Amino acid sequence: MIKRETNVDEVLKEIREIINQMVPREARITEVEFEGPELVIYVKNPEVVMQDGDLIKNLAKVLKKRISVRPDPDVLLPPEKAEELIKQIVPPEAEITNISFDPSVGEVIIEAKKPGLVIGKNGETLREITQKVYWAPKVVRTPPLQSQTIYSIRGILQSESKDRRKFLRQVGRNIYRKPELKSDWIRITGLGGFREVGRSALLLQTNESFVLVDFGVNVAALNDPKKGFPHFDAPEFTYVLKEGLLDAIIITHAHLDHSGLLPYLFRYNLFDGPIYATPPTRDLMVLLQKDFIEIQQSNGIDPLYRMRDIKEVVKHTITLDYGEVRDISPDLRLTLHNAGHILGSSIVHLHVGNGLHNIAVTGDFKFIPTRLFEPANAKFPRLETLIMESTYGGSRDYQMPREEAEKRLIEVILQTIKRKGKVLIPAMAVGRAQEIMIALEDYARVGGLDVPIYLDGMIWEATAIHTAYPEYLSKNLRNQIFHEGYNPFLNEIFKPVANANERKDIIESEEPAIIIASSGMLVGGPSVEYFKHLAPDPRNSLIFVSYQAEGTLGRQVQRGLREIPTVGEGGKTEVIQVNMEIHTIDGFSGHADRRELMSYVARVKPRPERVITVHGEPQKCLDLASSIHKKFGLSTRAPNNLDAIRLK
Repeated sequence: MIKRETNVDEVLKEIREIINQMVPREARITEVEFEGPELVIYVKNPEVVMQDGDLIKNLAKVLKKRISVRPDPDVLLPPEKAEELIKQIVPPEAEITNISFDPSVGEVIIEAKKPGLVIGKNGETLREITQKVYWAPKVVRTPPLQSQTIYSIRGILQSESKDRRKFLRQVGRNIYRKPELKSDWIRITGLGGFREVGRSALLLQTNESFVLVDFGVNVAALNDPKKGFPHFDAPEFTYVLKEGLLDAIIITHAHLDHSGLLPYLFRYNLFDGPIYATPPTRDLMVLLQKDFIEIQQSNGIDPLYRMRDIKEVVKHTITLDYGEVRDISPDLRLTLHNAGHILGSSIVHLHVGNGLHNIAVTGDFKFIPTRLFEPANAKFPRLETLIMESTYGGSRDYQMPREEAEKRLIEVILQTIKRKGKVLIPAMAVGRAQEIMIALEDYARVGGLDVPIYLDGMIWEATAIHTAYPEYLSKNLRNQIFHEGYNPFLNEIFKPVANANERKDIIESEEPAIIIASSGMLVGGPSVEYFKHLAPDPRNSLIFVSYQAEGTLGRQVQRGLREIPTVGEGGKTEVIQVNMEIHTIDGFSGHADRRELMSYVARVKPRPERVITVHGEPQKCLDLASSIHKKFGLSTRAPNNLDAIRLK
């Protein structure tokens, strides 16, 4: 719980006076309040404000705040009546597939196959909806695949709207509190992911604020909390949690090593503030966190957190699109930029104080175009410190070119099919799986593949979330979907695996097949089940397409382990003989390789004063830091966990 005194009433009083002077009296303002990073103006007649297209823009310029105008809750039609009216106003040709309401922001989400018809010519239909139902309409294209995760998140936001609004107001008052001190210093502490891969967590402190960037878990080291969890024992972190002083958590992307421990904070009442992420990151991290606890339960392990804690994550998440600038504390301004790693992945840019310092935290990023995403953003308004990943930062960490990787993938698949074998591709359900799907679909479309491609684990649901956010995909993929009218994710060659019985049928079948299954490192999930049954047969192949972390079964198999002890029926130890072919094709990684990392430093604008290398094995972090210093003459560091670095 945030315990700071948040005396913002004087600030709001001044703001209300300005608003009353600028907004027409006919709008009938009922309330002005901070809600999250926005200033919200509630009015009885929102159409009066809508008629003046420049009013909000001018208000924002004068007040230097992000402004939203919402209808007063008292004038909102009941959802059932509003839905009925919307269906009367919108032409049937629009093919509305779903209407849902978010009372916390007075918004109605209208899903339609033809969203242009919901908007109408010059926005006429949208205006009519606003005038008659008062809810603020948000129009989205109906995704071709239904995502249960997205609908459950909407349900949470709708059912918890009162608590959500109360929470947003608390956050808003915290953000716009009067600073106690002028910001004149900044420091960061590595709580996890410094000179290692896994449990990423960075604590940033100023005179006034405390913010976390990422809060992940090392799934491969869960049996040892000292290696699996971020450093709760860091004195400054212990103090911040105990006193309730953590202003915000920013999540770069959804993978568990960056977001997997968020619900744990809510389970033990260690945090009650806002989480900032892109909309796809919110949806995907909920999917991954849910799967994480289900895997723990299936393995007879008491889960680290419960579904109700994941629900709290949803209630506390404030989503931002790329490029949106938001205040998140009195002296910190946040902008998220494309990182090119997975759907919704972000580079975090923080503007500290009134021009005091600017920091970019890359998280995991990719600096070449892929089938799924555009390259990571490398242009910022200002930049003094760059904190960047070093997963492939070693001097020899050069990945295979993407075209060559795809060619090699097809070669291995065709060779395996020729000998009547099955191909197992353990893949992260988010990112790598979809990249492989698009590559295989492209080859299948020209007649190169005639075997089924089975998708097991979370992959189908993760793919459904991808189809809901086409604006986050690459330009080529967007053009294919919108202008050519073809969605490669919907090719009939892809067959989701619904249950264990279907999985058993696939394993026992004598027919060749391609199986893409989570998890990507053979740590839990259906990929392990397939591996156990397919490994003894030399006709089969396993293809690693993503990073295999230390301590995982994937890394052991990749290094050549040929006998795997496992617990069989009756608790007896059995040994799995690994006779299948093992291949590693690293050109599909969502991480920048050594060439891309150096290129990023060369091209990032403006040129930073300092580069800090993190998220890599110790030697890779050190190697990259040394090379950047030698080539570019920049100050560099490769800190350890628990190192505190003063940036200003």
